[in-house]
Amino acid sequence: MFGLKMSELVIILVVVLILFGGTKLPQLGSSLGQAIRNFKRGFGAEAESGGGDAARPDTLAAGSPEASKARSATASKDV
Repeated sequence: MFGLKMSELVIILVVVLILFGGTKLPQLGSSLGQAIRNFKRGFGAEAESGGGDAARPDTLAAGSPEASKARSATASKDV
């Protein structure tokens, strides 16, 4: 595990126990677990929506009449 020996892990755990105390460790673990779940949920929601402009509600669908109006308006400006 990360190239750490058992004695090094025990020392790290003792230092964490001294710093945070026995009563704060369960709260710390719970907070860390919630943060990881929210992080994963954030990436999962982004992957489900397809990411990019397709996820934005203010973009127009490709086949909608509003999209064709917007394209014709920009095309007339270019001419």
